[in-house]
Amino acid sequence: MNQEKEYTITVFTEHQTGLLSRVVSIFTRRHINVESLTTSQSSLPGIHRFTIVVKVEEDMVKKLVAQLEKQVDIVKAFYYERDEIVYQEVALYKVPTSIFMNNNKVEKLIRAYNARVLEIEQEYIVIEKTGHEHETEALLEELKEIGIYEFVRSGRVAIVRPMERLNKYLQSLKLEETNEA
Repeated sequence: MNQEKEYTITVFTEHQTGLLSRVVSIFTRRHINVESLTTSQSSLPGIHRFTIVVKVEEDMVKKLVAQLEKQVDIVKAFYYERDEIVYQEVALYKVPTSIFMNNNKVEKLIRAYNARVLEIEQEYIVIEKTGHEHETEALLEELKEIGIYEFVRSGRVAIVRPMERLNKYLQSLKLEETNEA
């Protein structure tokens, strides 16, 4: 019996308008909640990368990847389990400047969580924490007890531990083209 696990899907695409909408619709049609979604350029010129985190059964992630690959403008899609990737998220916290006055608790939290101060204003201070979701969430919970104005966390950015499958895939396409010519 399959059980739900967290998977990180990487989708390599041409950089086309409207592609994000088409990618997201694949998840929406299957009633799958996207936990995290980031997009950026990839290491290959002209190729963009989507990093999507979902919690589904393995057979479903296989279906998602197959459906993604059927889309025009999608070069290739892969899925990975947590131990196959190196990943991080960035969180920003806006806290009142007043909580720093006559109290070193926030300073100790910043040190304990290996966070850093990005900006100091008269009314607020912006703190940055890079790490896994549970780490950024733990700092958030501690700051909520003291006082917090605003919080935001990025989506997951991930690098694959195994040698990048896309490069091997593209090399195989080049070999096919050479053999056909």
